[in-house]
Amino acid sequence: MASLDFEYEELEFKAFHAAHASLLKTLCDGLQLKIAGLLYGHPGLQISKIEGRVKDRDECIRKFSGKYRNALEEQNQLFAIKDHITDLLGIRIVCLYEDEIRQVADLVRPSFGVIEITDKIAKVEQTDDFFGYKGLHMDLAFSTADVGIAVDTILPVRQFELQVRTIIQDSWSVLDHKIKYKKSIPGSLKRRINVLSALFELADREFRQIRDETEAGLQSAPDETALQDSPIETPVLAQEGYVKGELNAFTFLKIANHFFKDFTFEPYKVDTFVESIKDWSPDITRTEFNSIVRQKIGVVKRYKQFFEERNENLNFNPYTVIRHCLYLGDKAVFNRALRKTAQEAFDAWLAQNTPIEKCAEA
Repeated sequence: MASLDFEYEELEFKAFHAAHASLLKTLCDGLQLKIAGLLYGHPGLQISKIEGRVKDRDECIRKFSGKYRNALEEQNQLFAIKDHITDLLGIRIVCLYEDEIRQVADLVRPSFGVIEITDKIAKVEQTDDFFGYKGLHMDLAFSTADVGIAVDTILPVRQFELQVRTIIQDSWSVLDHKIKYKKSIPGSLKRRINVLSALFELADREFRQIRDETEAGLQSAPDETALQDSPIETPVLAQEGYVKGELNAFTFLKIANHFFKDFTFEPYKVDTFVESIKDWSPDITRTEFNSIVRQKIGVVKRYKQFFEERNENLNFNPYTVIRHCLYLGDKAVFNRALRKTAQEAFDAWLAQNTPIEKCAEA
């Protein structure tokens, strides 16, 4: 029951927190699970993590004291600490890019009751002489159905705070809390803090732009499957300074996706593989690469079938097929594309199938 006695209300809150600790943890886990179901696997979203927490008892009391106590006591207004802690339950969603924050909010919001939304992104961006924490906070109402518990359960709280941030924003928030003094300090230190915050904001923007330009590069990469090099570079590639005829991740994928339409080429593997090809043959062009694969893939696919029929637990993935194509295209240049045992097995098969190979290349 509310009163004007802070010491009494502090004890009441501590008792409330302890009595409901187990149920609060259950509610937090249920909210985290529900939100994960709404977001994970959603196309176009890259979620780094979803985490939940029950706010520490003493942290709640400190927040109340710093934010509400003086005003309530000055107004001689009765209070209960728990009524002013809207973030006793908290869920944090960390995504990769800033433009995903709105997507996350739009996906989560319809499943809960919206109490309040605090847009810290807009607040910071509207202030031209201040940098700071950016993110989106939403106070949301939930029911027993949302957390998977019995309908007749008496809920100690009926709302939670949802924070949506990027990885960069999350990192800044953690580091920002470690800076002990940020207001009553010399101007030179304030400027350094603001510069540091600005660098984090710039990193967020650059990561998003690199993602967008990478996607544009993939879409604009020249099509080598027409068997000849295009005399005109696309505007995106030209703007980014790509060398005419260069074999890079973008042009590799354009070619590889043509020959292996049902295979997903993971970016980190593409990066490593393309660098290996350029290490084996530093001057190889995308046209030369396409030509080798196009001319040799028929032979290699027949060897692939032969190999897999005799090795039930082994199979050729597209990278292995391409390695064999390169080796067959120029055994001296691409000697390192295959291990010695693989070379010997392939060469032995080729020796028995020379007429087939010659016919295929004719």
